Order: sequence, then C-alpha cells, then structure tokens
Amino acid sequence: MDNDFFAPPPFKAEEALVQLRRSLRDLRQLTERGTGWSYEGNEVLQLAAADGAITAKLAKKPLRSPDWETRVCRNAADVRKLQDDVKRRLAQWADE
Repeated sequence: MDNDFFAPPPFKAEEALVQLRRSLRDLRQLTERGTGWSYEGNEVLQLAAADGAITAKLAKKPLRSPDWETRVCRNAADVRKLQDDVKRRLAQWADE
C-alpha cells in the first residue's frame, strides 16, 4: 500500500519565495529594496532561498543597526507563520 497519497507536495523554495515577496508587496508599510524590505527607511527583513528552504532575517525592531532573528522556512506552514509574524510586528511597530 502506498502512503505517499497523503504526503504534501515537495516544498519549492524558489516558487514560495516569489509568492512570499508578492504578499509582502501588498503590505503597504514595507518597501522592497533588492533582497531586503524596509520599514520607514530601516531595513527590517532579508530573504534568500537556498538548499530547498527560505532563510529570513527579521529585525526585532526597526533600527539603523537592528538585532536580527533568523528563521528558516522549510515548508508552506513555515512561510505562513513568517508572514503572520511580519504582519504582527508591523502592527506593533506602527503602535509604538
């Protein structure tokens, strides 16, 4: 019996990165600059795809020299979690 029927499709990091970038563009508070994203002139997110995963560096606060938190997205659920966290932080920064 083949149990692969219920297995999720393989994670394609490059395709997921394209979709992630598209969804981040919809967030009006962020400005895309190369592989990074800025909030009010300060870089707050860097994205890269390699070895079948997306590596994201997310700033804890929008500063000139931010304290970075690194996340590795190896599946679609990780990407959604990253998107939710970016939205949450943008809301938090806007309130500060």
